[in-house]
Amino acid sequence: MNAITSSIRSSAIGLGLFAVITGGTIALTQGITKDRIQEQAARAEASALFEIIPEHQHDNDLLRDVVTLPASNRLPGSGPVNVWVARRNGQPIGIIMPALAPDGYSGEIRLLVGLDLDGRVLGVRVTSHRETPGLGDRIETRKSGWVHDFDGRSLGDPPANQWNVKKNGGVFDQFTGATITPRAVIKAVQRSLAYFRQNREVIRGRLNEPASPRNQKLIPEAIAGESNPAEHS
Repeated sequence: MNAITSSIRSSAIGLGLFAVITGGTIALTQGITKDRIQEQAARAEASALFEIIPEHQHDNDLLRDVVTLPASNRLPGSGPVNVWVARRNGQPIGIIMPALAPDGYSGEIRLLVGLDLDGRVLGVRVTSHRETPGLGDRIETRKSGWVHDFDGRSLGDPPANQWNVKKNGGVFDQFTGATITPRAVIKAVQRSLAYFRQNREVIRGRLNEPASPRNQKLIPEAIAGESNPAEHS
C-alpha cells in the first residue's frame, strides 16, 4: 500500500511540475511574440488602408489623419470610433472605418470599410478572421475578388432587403459550402453604411476639425512613418 501511495504521489508531483513548466513556457512564448503579432496586425491594417484609397488619390498622411466619431452598436467597440481620413488639397474625399462581423462561421471577422462623402463604398478589406481555409477565407483579396463587389455600392444600391447572399434573395454571391461567412461580411458592410447615413452631418463636421493624434496601439510609430506599407510587403 505504501508503495502504491508513493507511486501516486510521485506521479502527481510529476504531472504538477509538467503543468507548471508547460504553462510557463506558453506564457513566456506569448510574452515574447505578443508585440510582434500586434505589429504584424498593424502592418496588415495599414497596408489595407492604401488598398482601399491608394496614395495617388489623396495627398495627406492617411495613417496620421484620424478623427473620432460617435459610438454606435453598428461599429466595433463600446466607445467612440477612430476613422482614417483621406484628403486632397486639404479637402476630405473619403473615410475608412473599422467594422466588425461578430457572426462569422468561426467567430469575429474584422474589416475596414472605405466610404466617400456621399456614402458610397470605396473599398472593403478583411483584416482578421478565423474562417475555414478553402471555404470562408475567400473573403480575403488574395483568395478571391469577392469583396470588390461592394465597390461603388451604397445603402440603397442594392435595396435594403437585397443586402444578402443570392441564396437568401440578395445580390451577392455566396461561397460553395460556406454561406455564413459572406452573409456576415455583407451585414457588417451594410451596418457601416447605415451608421454613415445616420451620422452624416456629424461626420462631415468632424472631418473639418483638426486631426487628432493617431492611436499608437493601432498604428505603431514605425509603421506610421512609412509612406506606404504596401510597397514594403
